[in-house]
Amino acid sequence: MYINTVSHYLPSEVIGNEYFTNLNNLSNEWITERTGISERRKASADENTSTMAIKAVESLLDRIPYSKNEIDLIVGATYTPYDTIVTLAHAVQHQLQIPDIPVVSISSACSSLLNAVEIVEGYFAMGKASKALVVVSDHNTAYYNEMDTVSGHLWGDGASALLISKERQTEGDMQIKKLITGGAATSGKAIEAVVLRPNDRGVVMPFGRDVFQNACVYMPKVSQQVLQECGLTINDLDYLIPHQANHRISLNVINTLGIPAEKLISNIQYLGNTGCAGCAIALSENKEKFKKGENIVITVFGGGYSYGAMLLTI
Repeated sequence: MYINTVSHYLPSEVIGNEYFTNLNNLSNEWITERTGISERRKASADENTSTMAIKAVESLLDRIPYSKNEIDLIVGATYTPYDTIVTLAHAVQHQLQIPDIPVVSISSACSSLLNAVEIVEGYFAMGKASKALVVVSDHNTAYYNEMDTVSGHLWGDGASALLISKERQTEGDMQIKKLITGGAATSGKAIEAVVLRPNDRGVVMPFGRDVFQNACVYMPKVSQQVLQECGLTINDLDYLIPHQANHRISLNVINTLGIPAEKLISNIQYLGNTGCAGCAIALSENKEKFKKGENIVITVFGGGYSYGAMLLTI
């Protein structure tokens, strides 16, 4: 499989740490030290998960290497949907006006990007599609409890879109060499550590330490596994894009893997935790810096728990 092109969309409103200082006395230094976050983006009143996704897709279409009408599969990914019936993927299909193709949406918390790509892999393997659009979008600020001093300051909004084909389309395509995902709901406090229950008070993280500990185990482990299954070692890795949950987690992961900080790609400092869109946004932001022959690993960990890694070769 090949990623033909990737794009992203970010809301214009920037929320700095001083907002939470004024709200609940969390200092800039306290937030930065514990999370690495200095600011994040917040969707406006007339934006939502679906509109952000559509903006990302519109940007993608400016660089599409073939007609949009050749897209024969749309997969949406979010855990913060605007509508639970008219799903993210259906909203995108309506905008594109491409009829009579498979359209599905997936949620596996912050791992949803890789599970969405895995769905594409399955459709391609079955011969049911050959050119797919994956759209990831999370509107965390529609769900969060900003008064929550444990996790209310973590969240940001954003979206990304990836065009994926079964066969190479251009020399600039990124090849998906290997993809591994898994559920880890049997580990630690998986089913209560991070929850978003509509009848309660939004997304909360009552067991953040358990999330931290498990993320620091699963992300390096699956990153090594995806490299090994392609006959590569950690020395062959040029860039690592981990789920943008906490900068301390990212630093822990690269320390465990034994890779230098310059190989880490991170956007949590200025975007916050953008959920399942974070890694795709980072891939889009940095696509111009990648060089032919380089190896990139995207690794994720999400509430529930879920995890995965994907190896890309430029």
